[in-house]
Amino acid sequence: MTARELHAGWTVRAAGGPVPEALVDARLADAGVPAVVPGVVHQALLDAGLIPDPYLDDNESALAWIGLVDWEYALRLEATDAELAADRLELAFDGLDTVATVTLDGRVLGETANQHRRYRFDVTGLVRAGGSELRIRFRSPVRYANEQSLALGPRPRPYPMPFEAIRKSACNFGWDWGIATFTSGVWRSVRLEAWSTARIADARVAAAAVGDGGVVTAEVSVARVAGADAALEIELEVALPDGGVAVAREAIAPGATEASLRVELDAVERWWPAGHGAQPLYDVAVRLRRADGGEPLDELDATSRRVGFRTLRWDTEPDADGRPFQLVVNERPVWVKGVNWIPDDALFSRVDRARYERRLRQAAAAGVNLVRVWGGGIYEDDAFYDLADELGLLTWQDFLFACAAYPEEEPIRSEVEAEARDNVARIAHRASLALLTGNNENLWGRVDWGWQTRLDGATWGELYYYDVLPAVVAELAPHVPYAPGSPFSPDRERHPNDETNGSTHLWEQWNRRGWETYREHAPRFVAEFGWQGPPAWTTLTRALTDDPLTPESPGMLVHQKAIEGNQKLVDGLLPHYRVPRDMDAWHWAMQLNQANAVGFALDHFRSHAPRTSGAVVWQLNDCWPVTSWAAIDGDGREKPLYFALKNAFAPRVVTIQPRAGAGLRALAAVLGNDTAKAWEGSLVIARRGYDGAVLAEASVPVSVAPWSSATVEVPDAVAAFGDPSGELLVASLDGVRGLSFGARPRESALPAARFEVTTASVADGSADGGAIGGGAAGAEGAGSGGDEVLVTVAAETLLRDVTLLVDKVHPDATVDSGLVTLLPGEAHTFRVRGAGAAAASAFADPRVLRTGNELVAR
Repeated sequence: MTARELHAGWTVRAAGGPVPEALVDARLADAGVPAVVPGVVHQALLDAGLIPDPYLDDNESALAWIGLVDWEYALRLEATDAELAADRLELAFDGLDTVATVTLDGRVLGETANQHRRYRFDVTGLVRAGGSELRIRFRSPVRYANEQSLALGPRPRPYPMPFEAIRKSACNFGWDWGIATFTSGVWRSVRLEAWSTARIADARVAAAAVGDGGVVTAEVSVARVAGADAALEIELEVALPDGGVAVAREAIAPGATEASLRVELDAVERWWPAGHGAQPLYDVAVRLRRADGGEPLDELDATSRRVGFRTLRWDTEPDADGRPFQLVVNERPVWVKGVNWIPDDALFSRVDRARYERRLRQAAAAGVNLVRVWGGGIYEDDAFYDLADELGLLTWQDFLFACAAYPEEEPIRSEVEAEARDNVARIAHRASLALLTGNNENLWGRVDWGWQTRLDGATWGELYYYDVLPAVVAELAPHVPYAPGSPFSPDRERHPNDETNGSTHLWEQWNRRGWETYREHAPRFVAEFGWQGPPAWTTLTRALTDDPLTPESPGMLVHQKAIEGNQKLVDGLLPHYRVPRDMDAWHWAMQLNQANAVGFALDHFRSHAPRTSGAVVWQLNDCWPVTSWAAIDGDGREKPLYFALKNAFAPRVVTIQPRAGAGLRALAAVLGNDTAKAWEGSLVIARRGYDGAVLAEASVPVSVAPWSSATVEVPDAVAAFGDPSGELLVASLDGVRGLSFGARPRESALPAARFEVTTASVADGSADGGAIGGGAAGAEGAGSGGDEVLVTVAAETLLRDVTLLVDKVHPDATVDSGLVTLLPGEAHTFRVRGAGAAAASAFADPRVLRTGNELVAR
């Protein structure tokens, strides 16, 4: 078989609908404009200079007309002599967005209504020798969804647009962090494939670890040319680390179309999640040949996979505390350090392998070991799963249902099963794939969000989550665990968000109760929780031209999608800090509070291991510049929250937690050891004044086994604050420490920050003379050269949550650490890349070097 990408030469034009009059004459309704494929209409219009960037200011509303227009893509399709001579010529589409009619020279090849499926159309004998006209007409997704909503009946949902009535990414219609784009287009690859006799229609490969060895299996389906009943042979080949191969072959009798193959290996290297071991991957090839008299002849088709050998299960067996949701890999319990993933760009096709790699490497660098692909987005591209396999990032893939009741009637029902089959077959071989989940929050929504009354007997999706989807998984990927939803209880009779059973989502803290109330919960597994904060300053000011820029200026409100989002930001900040009056300080305060909230929660959840077996933060990334729950903003910049994840997900941590009862006094130090070595030594627990003075101290010998935690009582003499507003507890072992302040920042005696900043270039070792922070002028050197700069902050006073907002020094700058609390006399060195020849004074600038102190001290 030969395959040729058809990505060049496309045009797109408006074929009907409310195109602004000013654009009609710009070829938009006639010959069209060049179209990017893979891509969507927005990208073509941007490239042609016909629309502004939808992510800036309030361009979202100005461009809403795009979703009301029918669009037509066109390509002059030419085939080579060799392609025309093949037995079969087919058009293969990896994704059409969404409701489309595909024609060739006016002849209808097929119609589609599902963004999440692949399509194949037979064009044998239809492509003219001199070329043919391939056209794809996309109906307005907004109009179609509304029509289907009328036909199928209304369903409860959180937003006005009926995203549940169309098999298209739900967040494409807008979300509480997302822009509404209403895209149309050929959003994934398209190819012209020519083949003769037979081709591989599907190859479902699976790898399993068995003892010291492993087994690779392949279930292969073959498509034949009508009347071509030749004998065939399938070969399964596994490449071995020593350069050899292991091979199995299976004959396919004339007329047959299925084959099963199996390769057994005596010894394999195990694949492990990040932080637990290496990620060896094995290349697997499946080849189809024609056979004649038992001898294989020429190769007809081939496909390849990469697999890893590991065992994986989720333990949900009842115990004394309910029913856990414990991930077990290679028979080792794994504490899940997770993040939720949304599409990394609201124009999905702009996310290429390089973009996936940047984002997933950022996740891995923060200590993440699992990425949950949320059910309101998309089934991500193969490149996403390739990188997850390589980096050891376990993936949890939701089926694409989110926060709404979904109709079970046709045509939706058949589309759901078809897309499930398509995508399960595509990704099930992945070493990283840890879980397939039926939906996001729909089981919970039916119980607690008033759906039962509003449904008035209508279907809501139960058939999918408990019948259709688990049946597809059982048939096509029985080795992949399945859960009916998130949150869910393994006991179907219990509340789906019962924190003592299965997975839990915790949103009352953000919505109503404040982040300190996370400590009222010790769930078995947290699949969603989070706190909002604005994007990096450079990202924010690139996207908005508000003058003045304020928390509630017009552009800020457009880029805040959460209901009462700004009010919740203020309400969540006030227990800890006062609300600053200037925009720069407001921006820092909200970023800091976001980081503190999530870091506080993660420390608490991890301290309850193994009862709590993991936490998946909402969310890792953003799809445009917006105030949201993300740790990495829409321009790819890391917010302070990112460092809260990195600190809490470190291999070894110490936190100080309340632990009343059970033989413990009011406070305990909890040590988490997520390494293969025992952690032993003397834990020093001290109560110290803000001036650094040791007021009370104790040393306790500890031994923390690998992959476990230990709890140590804080002696009463140490725990008893004399002046809570000016004291803190410090528990430390081997340079790892946890802190607990006697009072919230706004109730404390945090002093005005005093510090000294010095810089040194990694490239040449030259050092800056330094700059004094905290309001006094200081000596300044000539600046540092090289790509990496060491910025050392030496504290003269207690500094709380020292963070460098390095994008203000250079928009491309990054820093390796943040949220560092320093006692007087202590210092910390930040590694900064991409800042150019910035001098020490640039990093000592009070807009760059931030602490919690300035939000308290007068």
